[in-house]
Amino acid sequence: MSTQADYIRAYMPERSIDASRAALVMIDMQYATGSRQGALARKLQAEGSTVGEYRFNRIEQSVLPNTLRLRAHFTQMQRPVLHVTIGAARPDALDAPIHMRKLFVEFQNHVGSRQHEIVDELKPLPGEHVLRKTTIGAFASTGIDSLLRALGCEQLYLTGVSTNMCVETTAREAADRGYLVTLVEDACGTTHEDLHQVTMRNFQRLFGRVRSCADALRELGA
Repeated sequence: MSTQADYIRAYMPERSIDASRAALVMIDMQYATGSRQGALARKLQAEGSTVGEYRFNRIEQSVLPNTLRLRAHFTQMQRPVLHVTIGAARPDALDAPIHMRKLFVEFQNHVGSRQHEIVDELKPLPGEHVLRKTTIGAFASTGIDSLLRALGCEQLYLTGVSTNMCVETTAREAADRGYLVTLVEDACGTTHEDLHQVTMRNFQRLFGRVRSCADALRELGA
């Protein structure tokens, strides 16, 4: 008898993990939407919304510590670490697609602002790569594809926020370009748990893999 898990895994080829071809990609871990001190947190609080508690508790208790564990291992392996940020070049966001401008302006998410900065816990280290996007997915508005291919990276481990938006879109874009993509489940977060869980379940249908931080480290030889 066929199960839902059988359906999800159907047609997914088995591909071997090769740490020498892997890269860690951290998505949008910035003050604007990735910190309790940022613009999104202030907006939710001003509106009287409680959904921020789930989001920022998850970031602090799961996303940040697990991303740091992965980063330390990738650094030890001397494998590439990429930071992808989102935001405009200008305060008026006229360099961004129309559908993104209001968000960037309201959150003051532009180059040079505190909101655009990567959170202190994950500040880029020497030798790490930083790419700025103005779109939901990184492949649409950065040179990430060219960079990864130049670095010899065909297997990607993704972390960051938000699970069902920028992380998922970037992961799908990568899968469609032939990368073996792993979403590190407990190193990703969003504002609603159900959206996180649905994204993880759906991604395994043809797009890629979902693993815990511990499982990812184990298969990478930690």
